[in-house]
Amino acid sequence: MLGRKRWSVLLLCLFCLSAVLLAATQKQDQDKTTSPSRNPVEGQKIFRYYCAACHGADGRGHGPASGALKHAVSDLTLISQRNGGKFPHEHVKEIIEGKQPGPLAHGDREMPIWGPIFHEVESDQDWGEVRLDAITKYLESIQQK
Repeated sequence: MLGRKRWSVLLLCLFCLSAVLLAATQKQDQDKTTSPSRNPVEGQKIFRYYCAACHGADGRGHGPASGALKHAVSDLTLISQRNGGKFPHEHVKEIIEGKQPGPLAHGDREMPIWGPIFHEVESDQDWGEVRLDAITKYLESIQQK
């Protein structure tokens, strides 16, 4: 019989896998002839598909999978506040991509590294940078004043 901790980790993995599979299924349904300016890579949608499970739909760290993690999930609406009122765009983008270590919960890589997933080639184009910029700009837009 699996222990409670193992069940939590298993459920978290299954939840993340289902989120990735859902996003992949929806991506397949997209029109491949969509121009870059009309490509559905808006940051809020990306956040909802990839991040809300842990960070919550509002970004405050109370997503349905957050209870299964070892460390508390960061409130993403306070990034600017934690950085002297300035949003560190490049640093946040690099954390999402996996180039920089993140807060405590990300230090042991509980947070998936989204860079390789965002950089998947679609319609012979790598939309990774567009996706990373879109989600980072969305995070900047939800900062508490």
